[in-house]
Amino acid sequence: MGIQRIESVTYSIDDLGECVRFFDDFGLHQVELTDEHAVFETLTGQTLHLDTDPGPLLPAPVEDGPTLREIVWGVDTQDELDRLVAAVARDHPVRSGADGVHHTVDRSGFGVGLTLARPKRAPVAPRPANTHGSVNRWNEALTPLTRAHPLRMCHVALNIAKEGRDEAVAFYTGLLGFRPTDVVEPMGVFMQAPGDDDQHTMLLCHRPDRVCVNHIAYEVPGFDDVIEGGNHMIERGWREARRLGRHTVGSNVFRFLHAPCGGRVEYAADMDRVDDTYRTRVHETTPPHHIWALRTNRDQDAPASS
Repeated sequence: MGIQRIESVTYSIDDLGECVRFFDDFGLHQVELTDEHAVFETLTGQTLHLDTDPGPLLPAPVEDGPTLREIVWGVDTQDELDRLVAAVARDHPVRSGADGVHHTVDRSGFGVGLTLARPKRAPVAPRPANTHGSVNRWNEALTPLTRAHPLRMCHVALNIAKEGRDEAVAFYTGLLGFRPTDVVEPMGVFMQAPGDDDQHTMLLCHRPDRVCVNHIAYEVPGFDDVIEGGNHMIERGWREARRLGRHTVGSNVFRFLHAPCGGRVEYAADMDRVDDTYRTRVHETTPPHHIWALRTNRDQDAPASS
C-alpha cells in the first residue's frame, strides 16, 4: 500500500528548555533529553525531535529561526520502502542513515525521509455521550480531563511558493503515492497518504507565497480533549493562534497554538474519513476556513441594569 503515516518530524530550535516545556505541557511523552536535543512521542509511537544542531543528513532550513527541517514518512513493507526509495533516487539525491531512514529533499526544500512504519497500539475509548434517543452514560458524571494526550500526528501543513507549486505537489503525488482530495485553486492542495483514511494527511499551501512551516496537527480522542488541552496550554502561559472552531475542509474540530519550535501546532478531533470512492473535489474559490468558530460577547461591557 505504501506510506501509512507520519513517522517522525525534526525541528531545528534555539531554546531547548522552552521547547521541552511546551511539548510536555502539550501532552507528549518525553523519551530522551540531552543538552542538545530532546525526543517526544505520541501514544501511537511517532516521534518529535527537537535539535539545536540537527546534523548533516538534513537540508538547510527553509526559513530563519526555529523551523521544521524534516518529515519522515512510515511505509508499510520493506518491498514498498525499497520501491519508493528507488523511485525517488531516479531524480533526487537520497542518503541513507544507520537508523534505517532514507533522506531526500522535496521541491520546496523541506527534508523528506522514508522508513518502515512502527505503529504502537493505542486503544481509544471515546467519552460516552448522551442525547435524546441515544444514551451511553448512566449514573455517572463526567470528570475533567484537565489536559490532552495526543494519539498521533495526523497531518502536516507546509507553506510553499506559488512558482513551481505544481511540481511541488507532483513530488508527493507522482513519487510518493499521495492523492489530492481537495484542490483549492487559490490556496493549495490537500492530499491523502495511500495508507491513511483521514481526509488529508498533508496540505501544501501556496497562498502566502513563501516557504515555511505552517502547522502539524495532533489528533486527540474527542471534543473535550481539544477544549481542555487548549485551556491547559493557555493556563501554562502559551499563546493561542486561532480561536476554537471546526474546519470546512476535513470537518475536524481544531485549536491552534504558536509553538517555540516554529509554526503552530493543532489539537484536532473528528476528522472526515474517506476511502477510494471519494472523488477529488476542485474548488475554484477558497471555501470558508471554518464551519463555525467560537464567538462570545462575554468580555464586552455588560449593559447597565434598569
